[in-house]
Parts: sequence; structure tokens; C-alpha cells
Amino acid sequence: MCGINNIKTKSDLANILNISKSNLTYVLYVKKVENMYISFDIPKKNGGVRKINAPKNFLKFIQRNLARALSIYKRDIYKNKKINNKLSHGFEEKKSFITNAKIHRNKLYVINFDLKDFFDCFYFGRVKGYFEKNIYFKLPKEIAIIIAQLTCYHGCLPQGAPTSPIITNLICNIFDVRVLNLAKKYKLDYTRYADDLTFSTNEKEFIKIYNNFYKELVEEIDKFGFKINEEKSRIQYNNSRQEVTGIVVNKKLNINREYYKKTRAMADSLYKTGRFFIDGKEGTINQLEGRFSLINQVVWYNNKILKEKEKHNKYIKKNVEIYKKSCTRERDYEKFLIYKYFVINKKPLLITEGKTDKLYIQAALKSLYKEYPELIIKNKNGNFEYKIDFFNRTKRINYFLDVNKTGADTLINICNYYFDKVKNGYENYIEDFFKIVNIKPKNPVILLYDNEFNTSGKKNKKPVAKLFNNDRLSNKKDDIIKNRFLKIKENLYVMVIPLVNDKKNCEIEDLFKDDLLKQKIDNRTFDRKSNDNETCIGKDTFSKHVKANYRNIDFSNFRLLLDTIKNILNDYKNNK
Repeated sequence: MCGINNIKTKSDLANILNISKSNLTYVLYVKKVENMYISFDIPKKNGGVRKINAPKNFLKFIQRNLARALSIYKRDIYKNKKINNKLSHGFEEKKSFITNAKIHRNKLYVINFDLKDFFDCFYFGRVKGYFEKNIYFKLPKEIAIIIAQLTCYHGCLPQGAPTSPIITNLICNIFDVRVLNLAKKYKLDYTRYADDLTFSTNEKEFIKIYNNFYKELVEEIDKFGFKINEEKSRIQYNNSRQEVTGIVVNKKLNINREYYKKTRAMADSLYKTGRFFIDGKEGTINQLEGRFSLINQVVWYNNKILKEKEKHNKYIKKNVEIYKKSCTRERDYEKFLIYKYFVINKKPLLITEGKTDKLYIQAALKSLYKEYPELIIKNKNGNFEYKIDFFNRTKRINYFLDVNKTGADTLINICNYYFDKVKNGYENYIEDFFKIVNIKPKNPVILLYDNEFNTSGKKNKKPVAKLFNNDRLSNKKDDIIKNRFLKIKENLYVMVIPLVNDKKNCEIEDLFKDDLLKQKIDNRTFDRKSNDNETCIGKDTFSKHVKANYRNIDFSNFRLLLDTIKNILNDYKNNK
């Protein structure tokens, strides 16, 4: 497949977008791009609303593939030309509002400018012209027009499209260089985060020449078709609070205390009443999580700085641990995540030992969907819709809930949030929610373990055995062995893989037939204890094979597992 800079025909472009030429034609001239957006408003941090124009699924798929191709090509350009991007921080790889803010930390003067109607400045002709004439692209006119058609809405780049950030950053590269040269002239540091321009300096005399700098900056901005939003322009002095992209930068990076207090109040309102408000409008769970995420990214950054200092100062190590355990902001986010995933989960939540387990179960559900309408349906468009959710162990989830990305040993940590407060620092948030307001989770949370109760040795160290060796559960071991599931507390259940083929212990792979487990895949055999090598494939590759070929795989043994999930759903419905 050719690179994006080598596109000559519509077929080349369709290949880049991972669609057929006929589908590309259909989107452009039959369905039409202007009919493939959903528009809505979201509240801004400081009041008002932001208009979002989000592409519908198929157009989003196309735009994501285009954005990916552009990002890869941009990365290659920067690598080959040895360009170190220190200027643009919005929507850039390994950049964020934090990297943007920290450059301006502990400065005498911090100057902020906002570009007015930023995305509207990237109109159809400008986008088309860039891809047609820029030295790194020089695409045929027809292709440049199609890219502009695919990425513009109502004549300009829309906020909400996956392609808008990468295209604006590409076009703004020359602008950033010109502004940087101006900043150097006045001994200023410069960064841009989308439409936010920030300058800073420790030069005491800068204030005397500020007007000259401002005049030249306006000239540069005008040349590129931008306008300064005068209402958002400001000089911040070090004897007052200095903010850059929402981060306080006076001494160390921090979040505005008022912003944090409002976020806590919103969460408290959510827990007590089931709703909260932002600027007079009812907020969403995603908005609140965004606020918590912003706050804690700063906490993470400061933790990282503290840990780096620890390497050089033996007296700091103890303080790092104390800070981690006592940080109220982290505990607030932890509590919110427990509420989101385990209390108000809209669907039953299945948490598996590893990432491959859920792929097997999803494939089995697709194969047996007619038998399990309670767990999966096929909609009128022919797409599958799961009626249960599968827990996605992100880096964030792993950090805050202490659940490793793979493995079952840490699944017990989820149980700890349901138990009484214990000595290792877990808090019974679930019980706290019930004390605050009389609510009951609508759906169960299910922990799925390998069935490994029968192992040799004096002490069984398998995860499920360790769980039931706990004083709280030791008398329930026979019940789960018999029924394959057990209600632990509230909406929390534990279930185990069913035993098949007279096995004393079973992992989920044991549910597959021997002919599949012994099948050659790319001339290699499956080895569940190995990673991919010249002779074997590991679980990751095997699970992808199962996912891709579910129509041709015998999932009959999975019926016992799916039946158990059904039984749990019925049990919770009848006894909650």
C-alpha cells in the first residue's frame, strides 16, 4: 500500500482509507458527507457552549484511518528532517495540556492569546490548497478536493472530527515557526495548544516593550488569516495566579482550587441525587470523568517529579509513599470510578482474568447468538450488540483500582471495595454509596476465574483458591464448586470456568475442542504458556484467530459458561 504522499488515484486513496473505491464514491456523491454528522453543544469550562459536529460511524471510520495515515507520515517527516516539535502541544503524540503548561512554569510574566473561531479559519479551499501545494504532499488536485470533502463540514474543519486536529496542526506548522522566531526576538518561550497561544519570560524589562511585541504578533497572525480574541488576551504576573491551558504554573503545576472544589461538589451531588449540573445544565458522567481526569493528570505529573527527585534524595522516598496514600484528589477519582463501573453500570459487567478471555466469550456469543438473546442480539443492520459489558483494564483503571492489566490475583482487590475497610487501604465505597442514598445497582458485576481448586501441593496458590481461602469466603467454597457461581455481596458475583472432559481443573482454553487447539495456524501450533515464536503462537494470536473465524469454530462447551452468566443475571434480578 502506498504512503499518503504518493496517492495518485481515487483507488490509492480508498486503500489508505481501508474502504473500497465504490464505498468512497457512495459517501461522496450518494450519501454525501454533509448528511453524515451529528451536532450538539457541550458546556465550556468558563461558561457558554461549544458546538460539536461529530461524524457518524462510517464517516468516523474513514476519518480515523485518514488521521492515522497523516499522523504516521508526519512522524516520518519529523524523524527524517530531525524536527523536534516543542511548539504544538494540542492533539500531538506524547504531548498534552501538561507539557504545554510546564514550559511556562515559574515565570515572571505569562502572556495568553486566544485565536478567534480557530477551526472556522480552516476553510475548504485552504485544506484543499494545503494538500495540493505543500512541499510534503503535492497531491493531485482531484485527491486534494476529495480529502477536503471528507474532512470539512459546512465549508470548514469541524470540531468533533478525528481529522481536524492533525490537519490544523499540519497547516499551522509554518505559522508556529514564524511565531517562534518572533518570540526569540523578544526572549520569550512560546507554545500553542490548538487555538491557545502562550508566551512567557523572566525578563524584567519585557513589560516595557510589550506593545511592540503585540503589534508584530498581530501582523503575523493576520498574515495567516487568524484573529486574536481580545476578550481572552491577558498578561499574568508572578505575584498573582498564573494559568496556562487551565493549569496553575506559578511554582509547581496545579489545578485551580475552585475548579477542584466544584468538581467534588458535582460528584457529591451525583452520589446523593443521581444528577449534577455544570453552568446550570445537567452534566454527564463523561463530563465529570473528564474533570477528574484533568485534575489527576496534574497529580500524576507532580508524583512523577517527586519520584525523580527521590532518586537523588533518600529523604524524599518516604514522602512519596505518604503522598500517594493520602492524596485526597486521587481518592476522589477512585471513588468516582467505583461508582461509574460498579454501581451505575448500564449493563452487567464481566471482568475476566486476561484480555484474551473476553475475546473468546465474545466470539462464542456471536456463534451462539440465537440461543442467548439475553446476552447478545443482532440488530436490523446485521451488527451484533452485546447486552453485557466487558471490563477494559486501561492504564488509568489499573492505577486507581489496583487491578493489573492481566492476571487474576488482583481481582480480589475489587472484592475489597465491597468488604469492610481493611488494613491495606481499600475503602468500602459501595457501602458508603448505600448509606448516602438508598440506591441499588441495576446490574451485577461478575468476576470470572479459572476453575483451579484441585491442585497438588500443601497450599493451593491459584487465584480462585486464594480468594476462597479468605476468612470471609472460606465457608462458601463448596457452593461455588457446585453451582459455578456465588453472590459475594450486593451486586458482586464470582463465577468459575465449567469443568469439561472429566478435567479436575479448567482454564477457558479447555472449552475449545482438541482439533482447534492442535490446529496449525501459519504452520505453528498453539501453546498457552508461550509467546509467539518460530514454532508456536501464544494466547494473543490464538484469540485473534478465534475472533476472526468464529463462524467455523465449535463453541458447544461454552454453553455451560454462557448458561452460568444467564443464571447470575436471573439470580440478581430475582434477589436484588
